[in-house]
Amino acid sequence: MKKLIEQIMKFGVVGFLCFGIDYGLMIFLTEACRLSYLVSSGISFSVSVIVNYILSLKFVFDTGKDNNKIVEFLIFIVLSVIGLGINQALMWVCVDKLHVHYMISKIGVTGVVMVYNFVTRKLILEKGE
Repeated sequence: MKKLIEQIMKFGVVGFLCFGIDYGLMIFLTEACRLSYLVSSGISFSVSVIVNYILSLKFVFDTGKDNNKIVEFLIFIVLSVIGLGINQALMWVCVDKLHVHYMISKIGVTGVVMVYNFVTRKLILEKGE
């Protein structure tokens, strides 16, 4: 249990950093570059996924040194694409249907995707103990 709590805390730190990248880049692309919030949200999410992958495998999940890193990366990408789909769908619902500002929507959507990410990565990527 102690290891799980420590792992969740590390995941939180990595997630907070990646959220900063995701949120900041989304706002920059939307406001400064005048991209649609859905386009900028997709781009920013994708950039943060790459950073998250590197940090998660280095500091959060024990995937085993003998694991095939290409297979791990492909699994991570598939899980992330599903996460991107959840992100985009929820952003669309919140902004276009519920009329919540995109900056506020992103915060709530990130919470949902973060839970999905932790559970799926722990169950699928981490080596059995």
